[in-house]
This record gives sequence, structure tokens and C-alpha cells, in this order.
Amino acid sequence: MKRYWRLLTYLRPYLWPRFALAVACMLGFSAIDIALPLLTKFACDYVFDHVLDLAALRHMSWQQLEQLGTPERLQHLRGALPWAVVGVLLASFLRGGFDFGASYLTDWVGQRVMTDLRNQLTAHMQRLDLAFFNRRRAGQIVSRVTADVALVRGLVTDAVTSIFEDFARLIGLVAMAVYFDWFLALVAVCLFPVAALPLRYFSSQLRQASRRMQEGIGRLNALLHENVQGNRVVKAFGQERWEQRRFVEHNERLFRIYMRLSLFRSLPITEVLAALAVGGILYYGGLRVAKDPRALGSFAAFIFALYMLYGPFRRLVRTNYTIQQGLAGAERVFELLDTAPQVVDRPGAVELRAVREAIEFHDVSFAYDPGEPVLRDIELSIPVGQVVALVGMSGGGKSTLADLIPRFYDVTAGRITIDGRDIRDLTLASLRAHIAVVTQFTFLFNDTVRNNIAYGDPHRSKDQIEAAARAANAHDFIVEMPRGYETGIGDLGVRLSGGQRQRLAIARALLKNAPILILDEATSALDTESEGLVQEALERLMANRTTLVVAHRLSTIRRADRIVVLVRGAIVESGTHDELLTRGAEYRKLYELQFRDVESLEGGTGEGVPARKAAR
Repeated sequence: MKRYWRLLTYLRPYLWPRFALAVACMLGFSAIDIALPLLTKFACDYVFDHVLDLAALRHMSWQQLEQLGTPERLQHLRGALPWAVVGVLLASFLRGGFDFGASYLTDWVGQRVMTDLRNQLTAHMQRLDLAFFNRRRAGQIVSRVTADVALVRGLVTDAVTSIFEDFARLIGLVAMAVYFDWFLALVAVCLFPVAALPLRYFSSQLRQASRRMQEGIGRLNALLHENVQGNRVVKAFGQERWEQRRFVEHNERLFRIYMRLSLFRSLPITEVLAALAVGGILYYGGLRVAKDPRALGSFAAFIFALYMLYGPFRRLVRTNYTIQQGLAGAERVFELLDTAPQVVDRPGAVELRAVREAIEFHDVSFAYDPGEPVLRDIELSIPVGQVVALVGMSGGGKSTLADLIPRFYDVTAGRITIDGRDIRDLTLASLRAHIAVVTQFTFLFNDTVRNNIAYGDPHRSKDQIEAAARAANAHDFIVEMPRGYETGIGDLGVRLSGGQRQRLAIARALLKNAPILILDEATSALDTESEGLVQEALERLMANRTTLVVAHRLSTIRRADRIVVLVRGAIVESGTHDELLTRGAEYRKLYELQFRDVESLEGGTGEGVPARKAAR
């Protein structure tokens, strides 16, 4: 119940006036329904009291019964009919109006609660660190924001509606049934606790099945997300049938879980109990009416009330199913909301106004998982305005080291400083505002070329955007597109080539004009023709800026002020390109393995390295 009360807090801002009016409409709707048995009793009693003489009815012959419909006796009925018709029409209009008001207002409140919850979820997700997203599949996260929140909406609004409307109707009808015949009402009410026993068992089963259902939907969404994003790879390897089999397996598993849910929801508990109650009551009531015909009005009204009692009772039972499904969704929603971000602003964090001194790593170690260090005892200084390149074999920790500067992750041990201040004492927003990042994994949004270049700063002028595109050697191919800078590029820039996507990412970094630049394989997707122009742009961008370059093309590495070699998460040597080649240690090995044939294509001398084909 703690989760349910927590969910009701999302309802609080809308209690007045909309939800209060919705409740008033529900109660009005219920009141009219409750009044119908009373009208039935009144009609029966009126007919028998004013049209038929029940006292003499049992002793009359058939000839005498034919005289019951005399004009004098029927005159009472004719006078009452117009009022009865007006009453029925008025009750129907009021009932319809109350039903409309309750439905519309509760839908508005429910949709508003769902919108607020989704807004809060996405806002919280923006604060979560990269480690959270690395541990979870995208489709499962999306499922929590969409499918799970939809279930929670039903819990907050549908359940509350049923409690107010059906429970009020149930209480009123039970009270009326007691008024008509307390003994028969007691027999009917005694069946309620009997119905509660199986419901208690099935509630826990239903919640477990609902949670498995939502988890299954999350896995299915994740599978679809992978299939759509990786469709090129699927087709390249001819694995369409394999992917279809994977989807069918997940979908069939989801079908079985759903049918288990349907089994719990469809069990005819209320129907069986209602049949037993009605059968016994009809038998007992029929005997009473046979003995005393005057009891017919009360008995008819009681049966009508009992019939109407079945509807709200059945809906309350089904509301329990809605509550259990909603609680299963709420568990997953609150699990996400309660996930605390690991990278946050410290109390008293200050803004970074400018970068005037070096970026320094002081005995920094880092591990994604405890006991498995990726970086060990890093001591490194990147002076202002200098270019420092990181090289090493794949998996050596180069990209991880670069990710620590904008605090995509926090260090496990040691500290990183800018201008002598621990970056954890700086606000995240101000720190990242001073850093531009271009990685080998170019991410572009399903938007126009212009908006992708100006991402994060939509107020940039047309001239500024085009200047950045020219500097990144992207302007020429952009103007050849159907709508130029207003052309949509599709999901992840699927309508562009790899080199074009990378150049847009570089243009985005150029436009940001940040004092700290991180290039992680930034030119890896560029062709030879465009690399020269882009390299010139990068060199202009790196001028007077503090730049960290993860090894990619030799032309950038060779011109770096300092090259740092990482091996298994530790710095083993550093120096200029020429110094490191002369030493003949790790850098020379890397050069021979990775760089020599690139330099020969660029017209280099080989720096005294024996001419042999480099391994790739």
C-alpha cells in the first residue's frame, strides 16, 4: 500500500476542482442508480394500492378479475403516467450527464498524472550517469516510461473512480436492500467475505504475473530496438530469419504470460457467488410472496437492488486486478525513480568561469566494477593550450581516461583538477559547458542538419552555423542536399555516409567553441580526400585550447605537444613523437604495428623505422 499512497501524491495537484467535480459526478450517477429500486417499489405499490384491490384479489373469480380494469380504477394510472415518463426522462438525462462528467474529468486527471509521471521519469533519467545506461538495454528503459506508466495511470484514476463510484453505489444498494428485507440482505452480504478469500490469493499471483508481463514487454522493446538500429548488419549477414525466430520466441513467451494474466482476470468468482445468492433468494422470496402478495413490491425492489448490486461488486473485484497490475508497473517505475545518480553536484559546488591553468590527474584510478581497475595510478598534466595525445592498444583505457574529464564517470580514487580545483567541486553544467567532445561513435538526432549542428544552442545564427560547417568541410555536401541545411537526416543520420556524419559532429564541436576539446577517434570515419581539410579545421580549433586526443590518425598524433602511452590502464611512457620513437619502447612498437603505412601514404620519412608492412 505504500506504493499506492505514493502514487496518490501525483493526484494531489488536481484534487480541486477537476477531481472534486469528477467525484461529485460519480456520486450523482450512483445516487440515480440507487434510486431506481425505490422507483420500482413505488410503481408496484401504486399499481396495487390504487389500481388493484389486493385485499379482495385472492378471493375473486375470473369474472370478477375482468372488472379490475374499470375506468374509475384506471384513472389513477392515467394521471400518474405523465409524471412517470417525465421522471424517467429526467433521471436518464441526469444519469447521462453525470456519466459524461465523471468520464471526461477522470480521463483528464489520469492523462495529466501520466504526463507528469513521464516528465518526472525523463527528467530523472537526464540526471543519471552513463554507468546506469551501460547496464540496461534501451528498450527496457523506454518500456518503463511508456507501458509501465500507462498501467500506473489505471491504478491512480480507474481504481480511485471505482472506489468512489462503485463503492458508494454498493453501500447505498446494500442499505436499501436491508430496508426492503434485512434477512435476505444479510444472506447476500454474507457472501462478500467468501469472495474475498480467493481474491486474496489471486491478487499476489496477478501482481507477479503482471510484473513478468511488463518485464517481457521491456525485453521485446529492447529486441525491436536492436533489430531496427542494427538492420544493416542483420541484412549484411543474412540473419533475417534468425532475428524473426528470436522475436517469435519472445512474443510467444509474452503471449503465455498474458494468458496467465487473463486466466486470473476471467475467473468467474463473482458470477458463481451471485448465482448461488440469487437462486436461494428467489426461492425464499417466492415462498413469501405466495403467502402474502402485498410483499411483491418490496421483493421486486429487493431483486432489482440485488441485480444492480452485482455490477459494482463485479467492477470492484476487477478493480483489484487493475490495482495489482498497476502496482507491478509502479514497482518498475519507482525502481527507476529511486535510482540515485552517482555523478552529482557536491553541496556548495561552484561554477567554472574560465580555464586558465592545466588539467591534472593526481594518482587517479578507476574501475567500472569493484576489483577490476581499468585505470591505475594515473599522473598526468595537460597544460592550457597544449595538445596531449593518448595512444595504446585497444582496451588500454584511453577513452575511459577521456570520459573522466567531463565527469561522465567519477574517479574511483585520486582526483582530477582544473585550475587547481577538484572537478567534483564544480557544477556539472558549468564544467561540461567548457568541454566539446567528438567521438568515433557519432550520434545525430532525427532532425535537420541545422539543428544537429546547433544542438544545445538553437539561437546560433545562420552565418555561425554555416561557418562551422565550412570549417568541418561539410558545407559543400550540405548545400547539395534537397533542402540544404533544413534537410532531415533520419534516425542516427541514416541518410548520410559515415564521413558526412562525422563531419557534422565536428561542426557541432566547432560551433560550441569550448576551451577544452576531447577528440576520441574523431576523424576515424573520414575519407582521405576530406581529412586534409578537416585536419586543418581541427588544428585551428585546437590552437590555444587544451586538447586531449585519443589516438586516431598519425598526422594529429605526430604534431601533439605530448604523447602519452597507456598499457593496461597505466602510463608507461610519454614524450614527443620523435622522442618516443628514439627510445624504441612501447610507442615504437605501436608505431610499427599501426602507424607506419599511414605515414608512408602521407609522405613521411619513416623516422628511421625499417620499411615493412604494418600490421592492422
